[in-house]
Amino acid sequence: MPNLIVITFDNPDEAGQVREAIKQVEKRGQISLDDSAVVVKDADGKIHVKNQVDRGVKVGAVAGGVIGLLLGGIFFPLAGLLTGLAGGAAVGAMADLGVQKSFVKDVADSLAPGNSALFIIVREATPEAAIAALKPYKGEIYHTSLAPDMEENLRQVLKERK
Repeated sequence: MPNLIVITFDNPDEAGQVREAIKQVEKRGQISLDDSAVVVKDADGKIHVKNQVDRGVKVGAVAGGVIGLLLGGIFFPLAGLLTGLAGGAAVGAMADLGVQKSFVKDVADSLAPGNSALFIIVREATPEAAIAALKPYKGEIYHTSLAPDMEENLRQVLKERK
């Protein structure tokens, strides 16, 4: 079952840096994300959300593309593929596998100006690789659906930069 993890940081850049570090771990196949987003509250208090395409949109786009290609492939292969991709992405977006927008707003409202937050939905992970990616950063767990012992381990790692 996927786990939601929300980490807050006391500067506007660190959430994005952590997301990039986790993306590198994902490229190595040691973590699998369903969704991620960075929320930044600038010095004026304005909220900026930088969302990744969630897994539902990706799965929908691929499945729609294949179905569109199969159905339209005989007569209009390119048109069938493009229509399937667009339709599949729309269906995937409607499935809304990501984080509820109201929760994102609650977290964003709680941030102080100049702070940031990282939202990640982790489907699978090699714990050692995930922890190693987070060691250079200092943050605070805002919310997690991890088991209590794993959550405590994550809290300890984020207490100090290493």
